[in-house]
Amino acid sequence: MTKTDDIDSSAAPLIEHLTELRNRLIWAVSSYIVAILLCFTVADPILSFMLNPIEEAMRALGDPNPVMQYTAPQEYFFTLVRISMVAGFAISFPIIGYQLWRFIAPGLYRNEKSAFLPFLIASPLLFLLGAGFSHYVVTPIAMGFFLGFADASSVVAAIIPALTDVPEGIPGAPVEDTGIDIVFQGKVNETLDISLKLIIAFGLCFQLPVLLTLMGKAGLVSSAGLAGMRKYAVVLILIVAAIVTPPDVMSQLILFAAVYPLYEVSIFLIRRIEKRREAELRAEGLWDEDEDEDEDGEGKA
Repeated sequence: MTKTDDIDSSAAPLIEHLTELRNRLIWAVSSYIVAILLCFTVADPILSFMLNPIEEAMRALGDPNPVMQYTAPQEYFFTLVRISMVAGFAISFPIIGYQLWRFIAPGLYRNEKSAFLPFLIASPLLFLLGAGFSHYVVTPIAMGFFLGFADASSVVAAIIPALTDVPEGIPGAPVEDTGIDIVFQGKVNETLDISLKLIIAFGLCFQLPVLLTLMGKAGLVSSAGLAGMRKYAVVLILIVAAIVTPPDVMSQLILFAAVYPLYEVSIFLIRRIEKRREAELRAEGLWDEDEDEDEDGEGKA
């Protein structure tokens, strides 16, 4: 066989892989476009659902008819487009994930397939869990805090002048200048930005068990190492919470309270993986007892 024959035989699989990749991308992009178009037909109800936390916060503060506004002719249309793109990706993700799996699965061994597939399923479920936690718990608290702060400030401003007011009806009584009334007139796109940022932030933070467990399965981290890094993990999670949440302590503490248990869950999952791996190596007679004793001694030290 000549050198040219070697090149031709190696080029055929490459072309097949590129063709397969093209077909998978076509299916994934097509499903995403169709999902966007379908979501755009119901974008108004989706937008109402996204704005529900701020609506409830405004009603709780005494506004019987909450109103949101937009200030540019095209603003509302592109807000609906953004909503459709985000919702369309969420709806089409199972198809996109399936196409990704069909592309990489032929190159994996049987044990690698059984190891990778649970993480592919767990990742979107954890993202949805984080998104739901953000929408139903964190966003209402954040909206109530900011709007309630402005409302409390107006109440204090009204009480302080009232302490020195002259009773009404007295001739010659001075007219109190109350200044400019400051009221909330929310913009649709700005309020939606807050909700979407919180949803994405919590959805990504809830991927922590998937990321750490994959790293543990690949041998990049260990349960003992993660357990020894707890105090640093606490500081890092607090820093991330301060960055991705609105600037109020309550939502930061909520994110920390939600994410840190996931860190502990990751340690538990990696420990189970390590025990299963140890049992398999012992069954095959490949487990190094001396190495195990050294690791235990270092951990105790």
